[in-house]
Amino acid sequence: MILVASALFLGFVHGLGADHLMAIAALSIGTAGERPVVQRARAIGIAVRFALGHALLLGFGAALLLVLGWSLPLVFERAGEVLGGALLIVLGGFALWGLRAGRIYGHSHRHGGEPAAHWHLHMGRRDLHPADAAHTHLPTIVGAAFALSSLRALTMLAPFGAGVESASLWLLIVLIGVFAAGILLSMSIFGVAFARLMSAAVAARLGQAATLVMAVTSVALGVFWIVRA
Repeated sequence: MILVASALFLGFVHGLGADHLMAIAALSIGTAGERPVVQRARAIGIAVRFALGHALLLGFGAALLLVLGWSLPLVFERAGEVLGGALLIVLGGFALWGLRAGRIYGHSHRHGGEPAAHWHLHMGRRDLHPADAAHTHLPTIVGAAFALSSLRALTMLAPFGAGVESASLWLLIVLIGVFAAGILLSMSIFGVAFARLMSAAVAARLGQAATLVMAVTSVALGVFWIVRA
């Protein structure tokens, strides 16, 4: 029971990594004049879908590699770090370009008879908005990409320490699943908190200045992530 609780806590802490939260924040940048309820729904939706992509790839990937008895080379982990940094730079750069050109915008719509609307990020002119079939699940994909750098460490059970060396394979798989659940929990909580911040009156008054700061911070963190890889 202690191992399971530890795995949940470690996953929760992992989900609060600076690169993860910055990516969620950068993806959550909206358009001027949005209603607070739209901002909240978008930010929460992005955080949850980012967390799902991250947790699923990390959890299923590590469990599968463990069952197969495979290990990943160190270069894979470093490449994942560089990819994460590059994505932060790209997200921040798109946000800066969108501020200047007004060509990046969010859009919510429903698929078929689904009760809840899904938010998607688009680049281009609003009058040339793509058809529903062209919508992508960018937050989920980006979340999965950010999981690549941690896949090797989790496969080697590094987050759990030496206490799991004698554990059975099934227990290890359970611990990995609980670790992934902790990631989903912390990122979702961040999404709720960030949504409240975005829809607050002070954030509304800051307007494009807040978006500018967020975009520049994303680029700066991305550069740092690549340098330290």
